[in-house]
Amino acid sequence: MTAAREQAAGAAKVIPIESAPSWHAPGPDLADRIADAVGGALAGRLGATAEKVFGKGWEDRAASGLGFLRRRITGDYEVDEFGFDQELTEEVFLSLLRPLAEKYFRVDVQGIENIPAEGGVLIVANHSGTVPLDALMTQVAVHDHHPAQRHLRMLAADLVFLLPVVNELARKAGHTLACNEDAQALLERGEVVGVWPEGFKGIGKPFSERYKLQRFGRGGFVASALRARVPIVPCSIVGAEETYPMIGNLKSVARLLGLPYVPITPTFPWLGPLGAVPLPTKWTIRFGEPIPTDGYPPEAADDPMLVFNLTDQVRETIQHTLYKLLVQRRSVFF
Repeated sequence: MTAAREQAAGAAKVIPIESAPSWHAPGPDLADRIADAVGGALAGRLGATAEKVFGKGWEDRAASGLGFLRRRITGDYEVDEFGFDQELTEEVFLSLLRPLAEKYFRVDVQGIENIPAEGGVLIVANHSGTVPLDALMTQVAVHDHHPAQRHLRMLAADLVFLLPVVNELARKAGHTLACNEDAQALLERGEVVGVWPEGFKGIGKPFSERYKLQRFGRGGFVASALRARVPIVPCSIVGAEETYPMIGNLKSVARLLGLPYVPITPTFPWLGPLGAVPLPTKWTIRFGEPIPTDGYPPEAADDPMLVFNLTDQVRETIQHTLYKLLVQRRSVFF
């Protein structure tokens, strides 16, 4: 059992913000006064200016934003036992990522109907691009394009939860450690779980090996799906490989910093901070037909040969789909 679940008192809880040593929770009256003051300012002379800047319907958006601010101030919001803050994810995280997906990478989402409207499902995708933007873009794709606006709960590497700030953001966005126990728990709760089995081998591979899948490990994700009896949806992502073309690796620096790699790209480190800007490639994310697992007996997860065969089937499906998408692609950038 993970530490997150050991600390959980139930399926969901209200953040005990008032328990922080230096925090004195403002009462609802203070929050209301702040909201009223901002609302009054917008309703006055600023109202006409706001309509010109933000367009019609800005009042509803402003009211929603003030309500969000009030709940944050008073601590009146919930997270689940893994730390997932749905409201913060929808109002902040996805709002920040959405322009990147829609305007910068222009992500074309295909096969979203292959993700069930309810119940647990495991999405397995290829991993690439030096920086794991592909996982974040997949999260946006699932929420924004699925009719049920489902949330993707990603299984992340240990390093994510060792980094300050990133650790907290990942938890609040609904992600957890890539281990069989957490994966199975989320799947049994009916969540959409995403896994990138290539891990750092995938995102840290040289540009010369682009779109060639690395090993998928021992198939722990398949065993979790078998135990939870949920379908597996292969996901193929084209476009991420070219965002940061990795032409070299500063291995000695990586060892010194305790990182899996320190990339050299055509722009990094030569252009300094500007080298961290990804190239505006055109993306396609295709969700394949689900592979059912509910037809296998409960003990199937302990059959290494079956797990291996299903893992290989998922990997081959993703690889063949990548080849098809690459053939259909007109250009890296258009």
